[in-house]
Amino acid sequence: MNDSTKACIVLANGLVFEGKSFGATGVITGEAVFTTGMNGYIETLTDPSYYGQIVTQTFPLIGNYGIIPKDYESSACHVRGYIVRSWCETPSNFRCGTTLDSYLKAQNIIGLYDIDTRALTKVLREVGVMNGMLISGDSAEAQAAFEALHDEAKKAALLDKIKAYRIEHAVESVTCSAVKIEESADVVFAESAEYRFVPVRSDGTKENDPEKAMKDGKGKKVVLWDFGAKANIRRELLKRGLEVVTVPCTATAQDIMALNPDGIMLSNVPGDPQDNVKVIQQLRVLLEQKIPVFGICLGHQLLALACGAKTSKLKYGHRGANQPVKHLSTGRVYISSQNHGCAVENDSLPAGAVLSFVNTNDGTCEGITYTTFPAFSVQFHPEACSGPLDTSFLFDDFVYLINDHDYFKDFSTSFERIDSISYFAGTIKNTKEKSKAC
Repeated sequence: MNDSTKACIVLANGLVFEGKSFGATGVITGEAVFTTGMNGYIETLTDPSYYGQIVTQTFPLIGNYGIIPKDYESSACHVRGYIVRSWCETPSNFRCGTTLDSYLKAQNIIGLYDIDTRALTKVLREVGVMNGMLISGDSAEAQAAFEALHDEAKKAALLDKIKAYRIEHAVESVTCSAVKIEESADVVFAESAEYRFVPVRSDGTKENDPEKAMKDGKGKKVVLWDFGAKANIRRELLKRGLEVVTVPCTATAQDIMALNPDGIMLSNVPGDPQDNVKVIQQLRVLLEQKIPVFGICLGHQLLALACGAKTSKLKYGHRGANQPVKHLSTGRVYISSQNHGCAVENDSLPAGAVLSFVNTNDGTCEGITYTTFPAFSVQFHPEACSGPLDTSFLFDDFVYLINDHDYFKDFSTSFERIDSISYFAGTIKNTKEKSKAC
């Protein structure tokens, strides 16, 4: 193999997957994860929640529709490295701006291809998410790293370096990096309608009439507390007629209150939610004001932590566009898009926090509704783009909550909560026991 195309990933457990280089070259260390999305690689690359991570796509061919700037979720690529089985050199799409390879080079992101991504994914599933090092190209640093793999003492030192890596200052690094949407709500709705990304109601029907979609949100202001917000969160709010004011992660409760908001949106966040001590403290102050709050992804976890719940790291996380979640109040299962490595612990929820959604694969918390103040949150992404639109009705729920703070008041008595959860937990336990027996 030519040195200029030689590349590999070295996992913290010593396993090495050799392949070829595309995108930029060099040596980087990050947290190795995988995502199961069949499309939406542009959104994955520009999602701030992937900050600090080396992302593996399980779908075998990536890049076939090229890079489309209008689909960016933020203004930059936030992954540390990118791994695919095969990448398409000649994309075909009328909206295509450039190729995947050119984009990665421009963003200085190292790419690795022509490896068995199924084998790598299996390792990360069975062993768990771990750190890895991407080595690519013929620079002096890359050559030294390649040589270290063939020397026992040098490889041990290299593995120690890989294991020591930790994602730090994630939120501060990506706050307010989202693509700015300067257009009016009417323009945003019209552009979204071209691709049928109009609001989806709880019964699954689409609202194609902008006047009806925006009627309840008109005249209401929402502060989007940006910890690494995806652009489509703002679009979904605008499409419902809400005025959106974005503030950075450093904003205080006093700063937010000075804007006189009707609602507060907590965005997705990269990294470990427990690292955001100052944000959690300010969020506790805001909750005392009884302003409606909606949290998404790690914004959901920050809200739970502010209320006294606990979070913990998952073995390999949930990343992809095919995660099933069960709405406990109705029993209905929705397919959701997700990207997170931590979860709120179900049995740590305080009084007044009701488990509303659970993951049907492993029983983890996917949503919480609060009955002592107007707030709710979900672990998954109802604004998913590209991804399933099943749960975008939650943005309508947020508008209803802004207009009626008692919207969820009777939520805890709307179904037999303990019986539902106990039954579900028993089902998960029995399924695991049967799996072990097999």
